[in-house]
Parts: sequence; structure tokens; C-alpha cells
Amino acid sequence: MSFTSTVKNEISSSITNETNHVSELSALVKTIGTIKDHALLLTTENVSVANHLYQLLKEVYDIYARITVRNGYNFNKNYIYMLEINQRVSFLLNDLAIMDQHQVLPYPKEYIIADDDLIRAYLKGVFLGIGSVNDPSTSRYHLEFLVDTEEYANFIASLLNRYHFNSKVLKRENKYMIYMKEAEKISDFLRLIQANQAVLYYENIRIYREQKNMANRLNNCEQANVDKSIQTAANLIHDITLLEEVGALELLDEKVYEVAIYRRRYPEASLGELSKIISIETGSAITKSGLHHRLNKIKDMAHRIREKQE
Repeated sequence: MSFTSTVKNEISSSITNETNHVSELSALVKTIGTIKDHALLLTTENVSVANHLYQLLKEVYDIYARITVRNGYNFNKNYIYMLEINQRVSFLLNDLAIMDQHQVLPYPKEYIIADDDLIRAYLKGVFLGIGSVNDPSTSRYHLEFLVDTEEYANFIASLLNRYHFNSKVLKRENKYMIYMKEAEKISDFLRLIQANQAVLYYENIRIYREQKNMANRLNNCEQANVDKSIQTAANLIHDITLLEEVGALELLDEKVYEVAIYRRRYPEASLGELSKIISIETGSAITKSGLHHRLNKIKDMAHRIREKQE
């Protein structure tokens, strides 16, 4: 079962305020309904959504839809559930603010989304009808709705963005996609439509992935620092070898010469480790910055010799 189906199953079975049912139905009928031979057909691939829709129609309008089950299109293993309504169709479409008399409305009238609770119910209905959300454990963060018209897409996006979800609209072939890609915003949307179990799952996966990514970044940063230290040490050993080849190594200041010997003796030691080794073995303390200063003298002298050789 997909994560989308899991979310739809959860919110289909949740108990909601009866005053919000009209707004939820308005969104469902708008997104999955079609008119055919004066009948209203509502089509979904989710059996929980089909049952939920059947109950809402019965409770709110005392309308009993006829349910038909068909095989999915293009050899899809999923079933298609079709609810057919033949009674009071015009009244239903007008009361749900999908039509005004005989004219299809681009988006519902104000009373459908008059307050915050009604907007939440409407967005819940939109998700039940055409929503899709990726499983955060197996794919990138993505939630989307696919609608027929740009005007309705912009309307849905405006509702989402009242809650600062940063949704965007993109044309996809002959349809329009409203989508969200921020993990935190998607989690907040699931919370908005009261998919509480899905929120817990989503948050656990999101936190785990963020911690894993942070650990990887820290490991990469640490490895980069190690690689840099090794390369710096290798360059200094080349410099020391050059000074020795031209007879300049013994001309160094005694303390600088001592550092050169230790650097070559412990090529893999970091500056901090090397300063401790020298301090312990010689009995003369040297700080990390002091060690760095003396190594720079070696590097500068080797640079001057190379310039003369060129």
C-alpha cells in the first residue's frame, strides 16, 4: 500500500464536525466528479474514500449512490470505484457551489470556505480526491494535486498559502499541478487535515534523514580536514627533502631544524599531535601556533630555493 493510500485511509475514517461535511463534499465532487447522461459519476481508486463519500452523501443529503467496482486502467492491479448519483443532481451541484444554476463555477462560493475549519475541511476533500504524497522513507519530499484548470489550481494554491505552505503551480501537459517540496511544510499539511498517524511517521523519517545527513556532512568535513592535513604534511616533507638535497637543512635555526626532523619522523601527525610529541620528547613546550610558525619558515625557504632553480 502506498503512503498516499495510508494517509487517505486514515483521514477517511476520522470523525469530523458535521458542519464541515458540505465543504469536504464540495471539494471531493469538484475534483473527482463528472456528468454523464444527467448522472453524476464520482471515481476513485481508494475504497476507503469511496465508502467515506457514500456515507457523507447519505448523511448530508440523504442521497444513496450506486457503487460499481471495475478493474484499473492499463492493466493496473488497483480497482476503480465509481459512485453513480441519479437523483437530485442539479440540487447537489448547486448546493455544493460547484454549479450556479447551469453554469460550472471555476471555484466554490465563499460560504464553502468561510472560516478556518471549512478551509481545512475543503483541503481535506481535495487531498482525498486528487492528493498524492511521497513516502519520505523511499523518495524525495513531494506532495501534489493535479487539476484541470489554471484558475482552480491558483485557487487551491491560495488556500494552501494561507497557512504559509509555499505551494506552487506548474503546468503539466494539459493539466496543472499544485505542489509542495519542503518536508516541514508537507508535515504541517498532514497535521492540518488531521492525518495524525501519518504525521508521526513522517516526522520520524524526516528527523532520521536529517540526522543521517548531518552525520554524513560532519564525516565528510572531518575527512576533508584529514586529507588536507595529510597533503600539507606531504608538501612540507617535500620541502624538507629539497633543503637537505641542496645542503640548506643544517643552515636552519636550531629550533626550526628540530621541527623539520620531527615533521619528517611523524609524517601523518596533525599539528596538534606533532606539537605534543615534540613537547614530550624534547621537554621543551611548543604550541600549535609556534609549530605552525616554524614550519612556515621551512616552506618559505624551500619556495625561495625553487624560484632560484627555475
